[in-house]
Amino acid sequence: MPRALTTFVAAALALMALAPAARAQQGPGLPGSIETPGEASTVTPKQLEGVTFQQRLNSQLPLDTAFKDEHGRDVTLGSYFSKKPVVLAFVYYQCPMLCLQIFNGTASSLKVLPFTAGQDYDVVFVSFDPRDTPEAAQAKKAALLADYHQTDHADGWHFLTGTEANIRALTNAAGFSYRWDEQRQEFAHVSGVLVVTPDGRLSRYFYGIEYSPRDLRLALVESAKGTIGSAVDQLLLYCYHYDPAAGRYGAIAMNIVRLGGGMTLLILGGFIWVALRRDSAVAHA
Repeated sequence: MPRALTTFVAAALALMALAPAARAQQGPGLPGSIETPGEASTVTPKQLEGVTFQQRLNSQLPLDTAFKDEHGRDVTLGSYFSKKPVVLAFVYYQCPMLCLQIFNGTASSLKVLPFTAGQDYDVVFVSFDPRDTPEAAQAKKAALLADYHQTDHADGWHFLTGTEANIRALTNAAGFSYRWDEQRQEFAHVSGVLVVTPDGRLSRYFYGIEYSPRDLRLALVESAKGTIGSAVDQLLLYCYHYDPAAGRYGAIAMNIVRLGGGMTLLILGGFIWVALRRDSAVAHA
């Protein structure tokens, strides 16, 4: 069988192997977690009033906003944007529970991707607690990368702190709202991660505490506009489409049918071509 046909068939088979839907992500239906147009409203607990994560797809982040990195150096958000997509999450480093799950969910999903942090994409965590310090950021980074054996790629993971004004400028641009719960002495906030294009535009939102590696892979490939990924990724993007309401990628049935039909024709054509070559060789023997 010709090499081009073999490559296509292998990619298509890989597509079918990766196709099963990942676990549904936590998000829609949780009070204060996601604002989905047309979704029936529920009673929101007082401590969650004003706590939302609104999608602002294709909006530009303020890349000139100043922060400090985990080493205490002055940086701007734009320091992490130029040629690679970015996985971005809002957390705070003294969070007693939810942020730890965001850290773990992000690290466990990215660990299994065929891409490398710092080379193909960057990861940026921004604390929305202005009391957080670079020392706290550094401690959180060291613990997370050690737990997930990512210390070799530490340059691709960034943990930022900032002033109240600069934090608000960034979170407002991303549609992320939170509030301090005086009674519980902690922040009420929503869990999720963002994928951002190399020029700082909001590309994809994923809600909850567990993030499908398939969805993150597709989002990174799509946001990178072809600079990373393989033939398999391009086939996946042909067959899967991001659903903003669900916050994940879903199958496009018609495209899958078309791909299946085209693949069948190519395979049959390949067998016919091989058979004709064989008959021709026999006839000239």
